[in-house]
Amino acid sequence: MPAPVPILRVVSLGEPAALAQVLTLYLQAFDNQPGISIPFRELDYAMVVEWLNTILALDPIGQYPLLMAAHLYGQVPDPARTRLMFEFVHKQFLKDPDRRWRWLANTALACKHRLKDLPLALHYAQEIARFAPAAPAWARQMHIILLEDLGEFESAKILIGGLLESGHINDKYELRFLFDRLKALEQKAEKSSSAPKK
Repeated sequence: MPAPVPILRVVSLGEPAALAQVLTLYLQAFDNQPGISIPFRELDYAMVVEWLNTILALDPIGQYPLLMAAHLYGQVPDPARTRLMFEFVHKQFLKDPDRRWRWLANTALACKHRLKDLPLALHYAQEIARFAPAAPAWARQMHIILLEDLGEFESAKILIGGLLESGHINDKYELRFLFDRLKALEQKAEKSSSAPKK
């Protein structure tokens, strides 16, 4: 278990970011110590989260702990552990959305493709749209695609309509994407409503 952050700040002698890098290397090497090799799926993931939280507390600008959570520890074939890592990323995103949106976007895509959990993917994508105005358009609009994947065509149409009417979107490519998406959604909604009920 890592030492408390205030103690680590004192030990760092005014270089908390450098100490954060040392702790990152220690954590990374923990699963591969001399004479033993511990598979990620056998690590105590609650403890891993503690270490990652501590590292980010020492170096809030650092991105590597989020990369580790999303792409290293989050890759284990254990949905419970994967979800724990993804929720860590989500909580850390909320502390600094404009700098950490890409990691939540990664976890949203992983929720869709690896966990097959579209509602969770949608939740994370909605958080990006709500809290990260500095994120690029594709990340801020990911929730529209996920609503479509869930068959929520009307909700997706309302969202796009609101974006178009807001007047905040000036990029011609983004506008064209939204208009094309809206047209496709209208066609899908029409097809869905005309399909025979089972």
